[in-house]
Order: sequence, then C-alpha cells, then structure tokens
Amino acid sequence: MKRLLLTTLCLLGFLGFQDLQAQEQEQSKKGINFPKMDTSPMDMVAYRNDNNEILMRVIYSRPQKRDREVFGKLVPYGEVWRTGANETTEIAFYKDMEIGGKTFDAGTYALYTIPNEKEWTIILNKSQHTWGAYEYTDEKDMVRIKVPVRNLDHPLENFSMTLEPANKDKGINLLMGWDNKYVKVPFSPAG
Repeated sequence: MKRLLLTTLCLLGFLGFQDLQAQEQEQSKKGINFPKMDTSPMDMVAYRNDNNEILMRVIYSRPQKRDREVFGKLVPYGEVWRTGANETTEIAFYKDMEIGGKTFDAGTYALYTIPNEKEWTIILNKSQHTWGAYEYTDEKDMVRIKVPVRNLDHPLENFSMTLEPANKDKGINLLMGWDNKYVKVPFSPAG
C-alpha cells in the first residue's frame, strides 16, 4: 500500500512538472519570456521615523557566498566595491542627512565602499544609474569615512543590509554584512 501511494505521488509530481514545462513552452511561443530569478536579487531597506515618514532608503543587489571566500578574494581588499552586485548601490535621503560631519541634501547618491580587513571606507558619490564600480571616479566623491569591521555571530550567505535607530532614536545606523563580517555606518538627520 505504501509503495502504491509513493508511486502515485511521484507520478502526480512528474505530471505536474510536465504541465509546468508545457505552460512555459506555450508562453514562450506567444513571445512572453519572463526572466529567471537573478542569482543576486535586488532588495531594498528603508527607515521611517515615528511619524511614519521615510527618512532614507537603500537599493542594492544581494550576491551569494556559495562556498567562496568573500572578503580578500571575491571582494578584494583595498579596491572600490559597488557594495553588492549588479548596479551600484543607491542610497536616497528624503530629508537632509549628515554623515562624517558633512550634510547631504535630500536626494539620491551612489554608495561605494573600500573593504579592508580591519576597516571599510564608506563613500557617498554623486554618480547615479551606474553598473558596478566601472565608472567610479573619486572626482564625484562627496564624503569618505572609515568604519571598523565587526564579527557576526552567524555567517550570512547573502550580502545583507538593514537600518536601525541610533543615538537614542535621533540617528540611523546602516548595517552591511556578509559572510562573518559587518560594518555599521552612522547617519543623522541634519539640523
């Protein structure tokens, strides 16, 4: 009886898979070709204040570790990194913000980093809508600050970001982590 049930389930699964393949082929014949999931999917984090107003947002792509050595190999030390995968990471401020003693007008900026073993250089740059760090030029840098590298308790398979309140809810920390490392970047509303 168990064998008959298992055989029936396997047959139904196979037929269901065949049906999905047939549906995909039919869509393809109609000229509709949806792309497969990106191996480094795009993601977004946003921070809202107590009034539910959005203060900042980061759009980035999330590469996977996939049994590779990340920092120092996949992401070389001492080189400008797009801070993720695919398009350069974008950071948008919806109110004037401050980082490293410099005030930024509300707007969208490129977020580059230069990872090193003990600290990262965080770069806000005027560039927009660029792919990778191929078009990066320090002539468009608005600010550079250094932040220490910290250890994670558990490794992250995908490059990840989050935003958290800081300085008794008057500031915002951007946390960026991958593998067994992360950095914390402090921002605060200007004024």
